[in-house]
Parts: sequence; C-alpha cells; structure tokens
Amino acid sequence: MPEDLWSPIRTVRRAKAAPLALRVRPRTLDEIAGQQHCLAQGSLLRRLIEQDALQSMIVAGPPGTGKTTLAEVIAARTNAFTDRAHGATTGVKELRDKIESAARRLGESNRRTLLFVDEIHRLARNQQDALLEGVESGSVVLFGATTENPTWAVAPALLSRATVFRFQPVGELEIAALVRRAVTHADGVGIEGLVLDEDACAHLARACDGDVRRALSALETAASAVRDTDGPRVDLALARAALDGKIPVFDRNGDEHFDLASALIKSMRGSDPDAAVYWLARMLTSGEDPRFICRRLAIFSAEDIGNADPRALQVAMSCWQAVERVGMPESQLILAQCVTFLAVAPKSNAAATAIWEAMDDAREARTVPVPYAIQDQTKRRAVQTADDGTPLDASAHAYEYPHDRADGIGMQEYLGVAKRYYRPTDRGLERAIAEHLTQIRALRTRAREESR
Repeated sequence: MPEDLWSPIRTVRRAKAAPLALRVRPRTLDEIAGQQHCLAQGSLLRRLIEQDALQSMIVAGPPGTGKTTLAEVIAARTNAFTDRAHGATTGVKELRDKIESAARRLGESNRRTLLFVDEIHRLARNQQDALLEGVESGSVVLFGATTENPTWAVAPALLSRATVFRFQPVGELEIAALVRRAVTHADGVGIEGLVLDEDACAHLARACDGDVRRALSALETAASAVRDTDGPRVDLALARAALDGKIPVFDRNGDEHFDLASALIKSMRGSDPDAAVYWLARMLTSGEDPRFICRRLAIFSAEDIGNADPRALQVAMSCWQAVERVGMPESQLILAQCVTFLAVAPKSNAAATAIWEAMDDAREARTVPVPYAIQDQTKRRAVQTADDGTPLDASAHAYEYPHDRADGIGMQEYLGVAKRYYRPTDRGLERAIAEHLTQIRALRTRAREESR
C-alpha cells in the first residue's frame, strides 16, 4: 500500500491490535528464551548471525519455541535484503519471482537476499525444487522454519545444501520470566498495576508445555478478564481458566507418534514399568489408536520376551481382544495391566534372533536342500533315486518316528548343515529350555557318532 497521510495511524493501530506474543517478541539474541544449545556465546549459529555470514539453514522445533523470533532478529541485524514466503500460501511462480529478483539484486548491487520460508514442510516437492534453484546458485540464503522432522519433510537435495538446527521446548523457568516480562513491558498487557500471582505464573509456564506463544496468549486472555475490585490481579483460578490443561503435540504421521511408541517399547525392554506406563499415558492422551498400541505390544512380547515367559504373547493377545471389545476409556486399564506385565517379565530375544539369522541365510546363503528322510512321504514313495540317478537305500534314508522312542526325541538329521540359530538365555523359562535343549543336542551328537 502506498504511503499517505494516514499510513502512520494505520501502523500504530495494527501494532496495538497485534497479539501479546507478537508485541513483546524479543528483539535481540540475548532476549530469546532457551535454545542455548544453538544460541550460546561462541556457538556456530550465533557466530554466523553476529558476523552476518549466514548460510542456508533449516530450523526445526515444536511451535512457540522461537523459530520465527530468530528469523526476525536476523532480519533486523543483517545487511542482506530480507524476503519472506510461507509454505501454505506461496506458489511456484511466486518463489521463482523471488529467486529471479534475488539474482538480479546480487548482480546489480552485490547484495545478498535472505529468504525466510515459514512452515517450509508445507511446500510441495515441485515448490521445493523451485526453491532449490536459488539456493544452489547462491542467489538466496534460505532460512526455513518447520515443526516437522526435516529429514522427511524437506527434499533431500534442499536439505543437503542447508545446516539443520533443532530447537527444543522452552523450559518453565524461561517461560515464567517471559510471562512476568509481558506484564511490565511497555507493549505488554497494558493494564496499570496488574499483579500476576506466582502460582498463576507457574501454572502458565508449566501448562503451556514449552510453547511460549501459548503461555503469552493465555496471559492475555486472563488479563482481559480481570476485575478491578481490589486492584487488577491474575490469580491461579483465572490462569487455569485461561489455560486449562495441556494440548498434546501429536501427529499420527509425525515425530511424536514414532517417538512415543519407541519410548514405550524401550522402557518395557529395559524392565521399567513406571516409565512404560507414563509413555502409554502420553500415547493415550494424545489420541493414539489403542489398536496400534496393542499391535506393538504383541510384537514386543514375541521379540523381547519370547520363551523366557511364553505367557507374554498370550497376555498381549488377550489384551488386544479385550481392547477391541471394551473400547476407551476403560481400555486404559487393560493396556496398563499388559504393559506392566510385559515390562517386569524376564527378557529374551533368542527366538527373534533365531528367525532373523535364519531369514538372512534363507535370502543370501547357499540354499540347503531338504534332507531326503524328512521330505514329503508321497514323493518319497514315488522317487527312489538320488539326485544323480543312483538307487537309494530305503533303510538308510527311512524316516524315524520320534514318538517310537522312549524319550520322544528325534535322532535324525533335520537340517543337513551344522548351524545353530536358537540360543536360549538363562532367564525365566528359557533357562529350563536351554538345559533341555543341551541334553537333546548331546543325545543327537552321540547318536550321530555311533552311526558312523
């Protein structure tokens, strides 16, 4: 919009109408809360910013952790021309126009262009390819912000030309300090003499779950509802009403889905029922499909417990069936029982290791033919010659029925090669299985030696 007499008034009005989080946004690197692993003195990112020597980068992290704030701080202090785009609204043509303008600017005035792309993960691959042209040629320096895992949200070619920085949820102490600052800031809540109780501040800092923007929005809502009877005050009850409970960050196709599932499995594998129940609760409160959890529990019982306690698979399958029939929220009780049982059960991955190794051999090693004695009986009656055409000695290649022996153990060769896949542990029931299998193998070895 062209400048006119009313432009300053419009600017002031727009600034006053901006959300609190925008009005009190940090203006310098030192004001940014948290992210010291990226922004501490002497860190790579801070050096690049302070020396105005930025290279293309992707900043990934949860909402409200300072990604856009960092972009604005960089824009305020760089000598480069700054341009902006949004993954949800910027098309291929507009991106190409920006890149062409950047190339022209670089050639005419030797001035770089810093292009901020918010929610870069929402750009389609053809849009990212258009962006790649400018990054690859050096016409633009990219600053891409995303709440997704850049490993699969950003095209590999674009990702390989950028440095990835990961932002973490902001700590409660840092958020509490920002909330208090917003009360007294010149552009803050704007209520003279407003008092923010400590327990109310602590609640906002905790319940926002690391999202600074959400804490400040809740403060703004609470401050708008204060009653000036004994002086304006935001107490705990008002803070809770403005921010009543956390909103789980969850996407069934995103990082949180896989991270929570991984945490649950690893906690059970490590025999920590307390951690396992917490991660189960996180998955349920986030809206995870209980059937997905049941599937993971069934797999875990076979992979990580196996024959150390064969009941584990029975418990997991019974849990799955009960969850299907009962539904939520009562299924949380069934899932908790199953998870705690699996967590404290003795562990063995011997059965899993056995099939993994056997699958590798079946796919890659030399194929082992089925020994003649244990081939299909119908075929054995029809074919009485070996592979080379010589007649077979039927008595030497007869199948021996294990149940005819007193111990019920077969003494024949069932594989044809000296290979062991199943190696039981000494944990749980597998200790007894290991002892029994040792006896079986010793008997079979002795019988084989006696037959020579």
